[in-house]
Amino acid sequence: MKLIANQIKEPRRLMPGTVKPVDVEALKALVRTVPDFPKPGILFYDITTLLKDKTGFAKLIDALAAHYIERKVDLVLGIEARGFIFGPALAYRLNAGFVPVRKPRKLPAPVARVTYDLEYGSDTLEIHQDAIQPGQRVVLVDDLLATGGTMEATVKLVKQLGGEIVGLAFAVELDFLKGRERFKDYDVFSLLHYDE
Repeated sequence: MKLIANQIKEPRRLMPGTVKPVDVEALKALVRTVPDFPKPGILFYDITTLLKDKTGFAKLIDALAAHYIERKVDLVLGIEARGFIFGPALAYRLNAGFVPVRKPRKLPAPVARVTYDLEYGSDTLEIHQDAIQPGQRVVLVDDLLATGGTMEATVKLVKQLGGEIVGLAFAVELDFLKGRERFKDYDVFSLLHYDE
């Protein structure tokens, strides 16, 4: 059966008020803590245990979607690599498109590029030049807000392409690193907060 683009029905949107408030402590209980990883003195919050729990993962995505459902979102941008886990699922729930933000030399068409500083060195992110049209409303999503450097670079990419940032979404925020302070002009929404 051959389908023509205009014959495909639009999926049903998540309706405001249809998602119950999420029990954040229940989701946090699904996150494994790993001491001394990736180096001694670091406590690593491993979200893979939350992701493999079908109910927990669904509740996390529904809670992120509920925050943005009443705003018109055209695109969800996911930052390589773990943003690729949350981004498409969130885009689906918001009836929006998904755009990957990649490390260098991973995208085949012409790209916009931003290089940013790391603790030791620098890194680069890229996005297709035609991924965002001027004025499109976008949500940027990643798994973790720590110091905010990667998200700050992604914000610059969106601005380069003329997108309007609706919000910055994270599954986890390490509050003690104060990454949120870089984004005072934006709606920053994180579900799981850690103070150490």
